[in-house]
Amino acid sequence: MTDYVPPKVWTWNKESGGAFAAINRPIAGPTHDKDLPVGAHPLQLYSLGTPNGVKVTILLEELLALGHAGAEYDAWLINIREGTQFSSGFVDINPNSKIPALLDRSEPTPVRVFESGAILVYLAEKFGAFLPTDRAKRAECLSWLMWQMGSAPFLGGGFGHFYAYAPVKIEYAIDRYAMEAKRQLDVLNRRLAESRFIAGDDYTIADMAIWPWYGATVKGLTYEAGEFLSVHEYTNVIRWTDELAQRPAVQRGRIVNRPMGEPRVLERHSAADIDAALKGAA
Repeated sequence: MTDYVPPKVWTWNKESGGAFAAINRPIAGPTHDKDLPVGAHPLQLYSLGTPNGVKVTILLEELLALGHAGAEYDAWLINIREGTQFSSGFVDINPNSKIPALLDRSEPTPVRVFESGAILVYLAEKFGAFLPTDRAKRAECLSWLMWQMGSAPFLGGGFGHFYAYAPVKIEYAIDRYAMEAKRQLDVLNRRLAESRFIAGDDYTIADMAIWPWYGATVKGLTYEAGEFLSVHEYTNVIRWTDELAQRPAVQRGRIVNRPMGEPRVLERHSAADIDAALKGAA
């Protein structure tokens, strides 16, 4: 408990502390003028290897694995700790200043797409893959995709922030978001008890969206955080996580724009960039 009493009118305290405090602000728009780089491929991705960024690079690598040459892409690193997402060029593509953002230059007029879920749907529809055309199956896939979009902020910005990044430990906040994180894992665990993949028998963009967040929760947390959430209880989520982790395209996509750890590819401009990183880590 604290003695904090909210004021009648909130004001911006730039010294609020905590990770990412230097880039958090209550206003939108660019902070500086800078054009984004443009590579040779039709698709230009501006991103970072966080769960939301990894969703898109996994899909792009899956599309390339299917033989869709038009899915070739340049992946440019957006360093959010340095505020690159507030450049005028990035804000032109994503007014919300969040990664990832995509520019499709294969169209007569380049198409911007922002928000990771929107990018997944756009690419799946463009290439006719990983999004069912049957109405009922499509609804199931999109329902789980939207579930992820609505649920993950409670996992990352909620539990993850207050457990690992907040400048002070607040029991109420950690307890509240730990409860919600476990509830979400139970939702997935029950679903995966009856289905091989999230949306049914077929691997879809719903799996690609959910895996970077919840697969990392059951297999990638620090020991202390994993023990705190008892992630070992979610055996069906673990089974599904391990299966997806064996997919070559997942292994490739997960290292693109990765800011730390090995193997990693800070920027991807050809398949050879990923090949070299994976070979070096072998």
